[in-house]
Amino acid sequence: MGKSLTDDQVEFYRENGFCIAEGIIDNSLVEKARNVIDRLISSPEVGDVAELEPGDQTKARRIWSPTTRDEVFAQIAEDTRLLDAAAQLIGDDIVLQYSKLNVKPPHVGSVVEWHQDFSYYPHTNTDLLACLIYLDDATRENACLKVAAGSHRRGILSHDVDGFFGGKITSLADVGVDEATVVDCEGTAGTVVFLHPLAAHASARNTSDRYRRVFIPAYRSADALPIYYGPHAAHNEPTAKLVRGKPAMTARCESGVWRLPLAAAEFNSLYEIQEGSHLDADKTSTGYFSHEVKAASDEREASPAR
Repeated sequence: MGKSLTDDQVEFYRENGFCIAEGIIDNSLVEKARNVIDRLISSPEVGDVAELEPGDQTKARRIWSPTTRDEVFAQIAEDTRLLDAAAQLIGDDIVLQYSKLNVKPPHVGSVVEWHQDFSYYPHTNTDLLACLIYLDDATRENACLKVAAGSHRRGILSHDVDGFFGGKITSLADVGVDEATVVDCEGTAGTVVFLHPLAAHASARNTSDRYRRVFIPAYRSADALPIYYGPHAAHNEPTAKLVRGKPAMTARCESGVWRLPLAAAEFNSLYEIQEGSHLDADKTSTGYFSHEVKAASDEREASPAR
């Protein structure tokens, strides 16, 4: 196994909770991924494959599990150089936990409020890693990722709203994070941002005339196991896949107390709970994991009776 990250990049990740790298993903794969997304989001049935923007129901804001939709995303998620980098950060035994595409269309691209990924998916340890792969040039103008450097060393921060898990940090200052630590993670297409699960991060609304599409394969060390199987968290597990090394025979546990993501009502997506629409009595599916559920149902119906 090689090294895709320099020692300085690994040290920067340890100190700041993220690092930015170029030259890991081939430009040809980035171009193929963009072409697939263009096909998916231009379909009249876009609502069947994506969660739509509330402000424009013709535009997608998130496509769930892209690795199951086209081979190019599975190819990127299992790219040797990407897994080499992941191994440098979380160890040699790696599980692909989930994948998603954040589309951020021009003018209406939804806000992602400050949050820590680990708050949604608490595990026995924190060797989890999200890899945000920019498929377009990402700048402040089209809402690149923002990270509060060093916030991963503060443990789990409050994501509560009115006594329940609300999926967001309502104010960095209120949880003791200095806003001066916020870094805009700008990068050209193909850039990868490696993100610690406890690093507080966010992105603004895309008010530009350009897309800011990002493919996110998320990994975990094989010995990091989920400690909460609620309706939101559990849907990742049926498709979790060992992509490098050996399966774990033990669970490695870090000391600490993890707040469980117990919301006031069931929610399908980060957007839904951050916006508070999970509390609507007449809410409809956001497509966050309904496609996996439907696929499993279809498979059972197609299977011969035993």
